[in-house]
Amino acid sequence: MRFILGSGSPRRAQLLAQIGIVPDAILPPNINEDPRRAELPRPYCARLAREKALAVEAGLDDLVLCADTTVALGRRILGKPRDAGEAAQFLTDLGGRRHQVITSIAVRRGDKIWARDSVSAVKMKRLSDIEINAYLASGEWQGKAGGYAIQGLAGAFIPWISGSFTGIMGLPLAETAALLQAAGYPVWRQE
Repeated sequence: MRFILGSGSPRRAQLLAQIGIVPDAILPPNINEDPRRAELPRPYCARLAREKALAVEAGLDDLVLCADTTVALGRRILGKPRDAGEAAQFLTDLGGRRHQVITSIAVRRGDKIWARDSVSAVKMKRLSDIEINAYLASGEWQGKAGGYAIQGLAGAFIPWISGSFTGIMGLPLAETAALLQAAGYPVWRQE
């Protein structure tokens, strides 16, 4: 059995390594990530994780792990900002409010899929123009749902979370380990 990480995120590979898992291959799928009309954040995120898992080419006995992370402000999906202007708007909208970070995981082996969602609540402090501009200048917002990464400079903007820190980063490790075990991957193997 080969273990395939269906993600180009270096953060997800690092999180897997944290629990001793190194993929045999990294094959990021190329799918359309646009939300459907009136699609809510949690179903959107779960759909993308499943579609990614189905899009990765793999053998029948290979195990494919895919995930998607979405920031939800109420019913609104804050995906990866298109540019610095949109990132600034996301940070302004999130400032002083609680939001949800949803990470959906899908594990596929053959034609069977195991899936799970991790939903965390996050509060971001109200940001000054200086903080927003400095964060935008760092470039950390690029490719990040909601326009920020809690494990980087934006950690200074987050006074409170409830849920999975690794889920907010992009791969909830407890849920991932449980899904991999359910799919037959020896997470806790002894050498």
